Formats: sequence, structure tokens, C-alpha cells
Amino acid sequence: MSNGDNSFRSKLTNPSNNPHNVGKDVIDLTLQFQIATLADLPDIVAIYNESIPNHHITADLAPVTVSDRQSWFDAHSPAKYPLWVIYSGPQLVGWLSLSPYSDRAGYRQTSEISLYLTLTAQGHHFGRQSLQFALEQAPQFGFTVLISRVFGSNHASRHLFETGGFDHWGHLPRIANQAGAWEDLEVYGIQLH
Repeated sequence: MSNGDNSFRSKLTNPSNNPHNVGKDVIDLTLQFQIATLADLPDIVAIYNESIPNHHITADLAPVTVSDRQSWFDAHSPAKYPLWVIYSGPQLVGWLSLSPYSDRAGYRQTSEISLYLTLTAQGHHFGRQSLQFALEQAPQFGFTVLISRVFGSNHASRHLFETGGFDHWGHLPRIANQAGAWEDLEVYGIQLH
């Protein structure tokens, strides 16, 4: 729900079911979602780059720069393809985007969801809360379908989408060579109507 300044607040529906203790860098179970601005791009890139070394989250094999991600950032807008930064209290804990699935007109109601959390924010159910937020927001942007592409070895993300209501829509075997190890790609999707 918007409070008029492009930020949104969300709470875990039952924080007592959270078996994890919140780490020192993650101080609040309440998440706040704010539309990202250009000033947020360096932090967005830093969070993204945290995911590269393990080779199970993204197909990038080397860190990206802010200038590398500028055109991707510019493709997002608060009116159609939102990009949010996620805060837990005052701490930036991640980012969430609804991006174009394709530039072909027939796919205009389909969006690809991306969610990246800082290493210290992982394991605190912030992914579940962020996914729920995206599912609530997506229809406001005209989306009826959300998809996500996840490496087969990324068990945490696969579990997130499977328990978040997404169905397994596809399997692409050995599609990415991640520093000498082949990765399968799993496609998850959900109909929002």
C-alpha cells in the first residue's frame, strides 16, 4: 500500500514462525519498498555483484559496473516496469524488479521478476515477503503473468518460487557454462488473473 511517496511497507504475516534470528545488519522484520532512483544504482549493482562469485544465481561471471547496468536501469519506470529498493529499518537489504519479458507486443502483459538480497539479509524470509509484495503490485502495472528464470542449482530461489505459488513451466538443460560447470535453467511462472 502506497503512503504517497512511492514507498510501501510490508510485514511478515506471522513473524513468530520465523525460525531465524535476525542478524545484526538486518534489524527489522518490516520491509519497506521504495521506487529506485538513479542514486540507488550503485547499491543495486553492489548487491547484484555479491551474487556473482557463487555462480548459482546469475550468468554474469565477472562483476558489472554502474555504467554496465545503466541501460537496464533506464528500461525500468515507476509507471510500467518498476524497480524497488528494499529496506529493513534503515538497512538496504535488496532490490526487486518487474522487467520486460520481451519487446514483442504480444508479451506486454508478461513480466520477468528479479529479486536480489544482500548476503546478510538471506535466510530471514525477506524473499517470501518481497515475492508477496510483487504479486500484489504486478496487476497494478497491467501484468497478468510473472515469470522467473532460476538456475537448477539455486535451491533457495527454486523453493521460494515453488512455495510462493509459481508453477514449474520449463527446464532448459545445460544452458549456461558457469566457470566450467554447466547449469540447467528452470522457468517458473504464475497466472495472476
